[in-house]
Amino acid sequence: MQARIKWVENAAFVGETGSSHAVVIDGPAEIGGRNLGARPMELMLLSVGSCSAVDVIHILKKARQPVKDCYVEVEGTRADTEPKVFTDIHLKFVISGDGLSENQVKRAVDLSADKYCSASIMLKRGGVNVTHSFEIRPVA
Repeated sequence: MQARIKWVENAAFVGETGSSHAVVIDGPAEIGGRNLGARPMELMLLSVGSCSAVDVIHILKKARQPVKDCYVEVEGTRADTEPKVFTDIHLKFVISGDGLSENQVKRAVDLSADKYCSASIMLKRGGVNVTHSFEIRPVA
């Protein structure tokens, strides 16, 4: 895998992935940013949440679960002092579908957390307390 980060101006950058997708990254005004894009640490939360969500949806689809919607609320707590690393990250899956099996949803979340999600497992090995929960909602 590869990525390239190109400085644009002040605290703004454009990141390009090896698969040719781009994302704008920027900092807050206090460091010269103009709030044109996500902060780097916000991207870390998106990475962990999306990595795990891909796993959970894939596992549920393989188990023939009637998933209609899924989102992940990711909350991170950072250290108070530099380097302000994440100390805790919590992923809450909100999954909708009529007739979803609670056991299958729990299994999918657990498999992602313990076996498949490279991003969260890497952070856990680095000392971050990564936790998961889920809520099943009927289709509205």
